[in-house]
Amino acid sequence: MILTFTGVKLFLHYGDLADSVHLVKLIYQVKPDEIYHLGAQSNVRVSFDIPEYTADVTGIGAIRILEAMRETGVESRFYQASSSEMFGKVQAIPQSETTPFWPRSPYGAAKVFAYWATVNYRGSYNIHASNGILFNHESPRRGETFLTRKISRAVAAIKCGLQKELFLGNLHAKRDWGYVPEYVEAMWLMLQQDRPDDYVIATAQAHSVQEFLELAFARVDLDWKRFVGHDVRYKRPAEVDLLVGDASKAKRALSWEPKVRLPELVQIMVDADLASLQKRA
Repeated sequence: MILTFTGVKLFLHYGDLADSVHLVKLIYQVKPDEIYHLGAQSNVRVSFDIPEYTADVTGIGAIRILEAMRETGVESRFYQASSSEMFGKVQAIPQSETTPFWPRSPYGAAKVFAYWATVNYRGSYNIHASNGILFNHESPRRGETFLTRKISRAVAAIKCGLQKELFLGNLHAKRDWGYVPEYVEAMWLMLQQDRPDDYVIATAQAHSVQEFLELAFARVDLDWKRFVGHDVRYKRPAEVDLLVGDASKAKRALSWEPKVRLPELVQIMVDADLASLQKRA
């Protein structure tokens, strides 16, 4: 699905990242000023179950859009949603734009493919194409199957007496969590630059899943240890233990830096899910 804006109106154009012919027709018809390529099979754990589909949509999907831009000759600016999962088995701490990639999932591998496709089309065809290597970014709109939203939803449900337990996998993995609205601003800033480039967007702070749990349950005055259990089904075949980004390039070139830190982010998410459940009651 593609969104376009004319004045204050929003239009939906339906398409499929696996259908290159339709993408060419659609981009030629719409002639967008900016393209933010956010489409993907984006669940890392699920990518182990459907690796071929993940590679096709998450990886080759980017090529299909870039090739549609080249073939139609539109002068759109292109944003590729790259991911911190590309770093996987990290080769440096923190991770910056120069850190080598070592993906640890089909999702991460597909994102590496899309990253280099973007770099290649930029260099080969003079397309204004930028990679945003965004570390984990969360909000109350996060899908309920993703870890942080699963936690915030469960905390709210437990507080309201609608759920008794929460089962998770690895509590020791550490991630660099930021707030979606700030990261979307960074995406937009990349396409406002005269020259395309690649940028890490992160908070430079790593926190464990357990820390996220502690903050979330503390928000509703509950002890997380009473409600959280372990389920081996959530274990990945290959784990990513630590991701923490260095966004100094974005600060220097885009005048961007994060403001919302983890305690405030957790509060925003838990409060939103509480309000939603209480409204339904």
